[in-house]
Amino acid sequence: MSRDWADPKALIAEAYRIEGLAEPECRSIFLDWALSLGDETDQKAALSALVDRHAAEFPAHPMSLVLREGLADGATPARRGGWRGRRRGSPQA
Repeated sequence: MSRDWADPKALIAEAYRIEGLAEPECRSIFLDWALSLGDETDQKAALSALVDRHAAEFPAHPMSLVLREGLADGATPARRGGWRGRRRGSPQA
């Protein structure tokens, strides 16, 4: 059996086979999938391949929604974390 470059552990494919799966479970599976990708894998390209492969056939499946959200550009953080974020209102030393 050959390994799928876009879904190496077949987590996404298996999610589409589970009946009654809700969006929170799909998000958890998506996180596991993202962590299972190697550093050499382009996550956006893998997501595009998975959307093309699964979402057209199952447009109403909650995993299709999660995959499409993953393709959307993330929002820019509102503030920096750490001590710089906490010192924003304080004068710089």
